[in-house]
Amino acid sequence: MATAKKAAAKKTTDSSNSSTKAEAPGAADMLNPMKNLKAMTDRLQELNLTGGASKLLESGQKDLQALMQANEKSYQGLQTVVQRQTEMIKSAITEWQTAAKEMPGKDPKANLAKLDELGRQSFQRAIDDIKELANLAAKSQADAFELVRQRIQANVDEVTKMLKPK
Repeated sequence: MATAKKAAAKKTTDSSNSSTKAEAPGAADMLNPMKNLKAMTDRLQELNLTGGASKLLESGQKDLQALMQANEKSYQGLQTVVQRQTEMIKSAITEWQTAAKEMPGKDPKANLAKLDELGRQSFQRAIDDIKELANLAAKSQADAFELVRQRIQANVDEVTKMLKPK
C-alpha cells in the first residue's frame, strides 16, 4: 500500500514537472551557460547602440551642466534670501532707533503704549518676513530642482530610445 502511494505521488510530481517545463525554463536550462549567453547576445543585438560611447559621454556632460546650473540657481536664491534678510534687519533697526529717539521726555504711559504697539507691529512684520524668506527659498529650490528633473527626464528618454529594438 505504501508503494502504491509513492507511485501515485511520483506520477503527480512527474506530470506537474512536465507542465512547468513548457511554461518556464527548468533548472538545467538556467544552468546552461551557452543557452543563456546566446539569449543575452540575441537581446544585445536587438539594441540600437550605434555611437553608444559618444552618446554616453555627451549625456554625462549634459548631466554635469544641469548640476552646475542647478547649483547656480540655488546659490543665486540663497544670495537673494540673504540680501532680503539683511534689508529686513536694517529696516527693523532703523524703526526701533526712530522709536527710541521719540521716547525721551514724554509721558511714561504713552511711551509704554508706543513700545507695546511697536512690539506688536514688529512681531507681525517678523512673521510676514519669515513667510517671504521661506517663499524665496522654496522658489529658488524649486527652480533648481526643475533643472535636475528635466535632465533626469532627458536621460530616461535617451535610454528608452537606445533600448528600442532596431
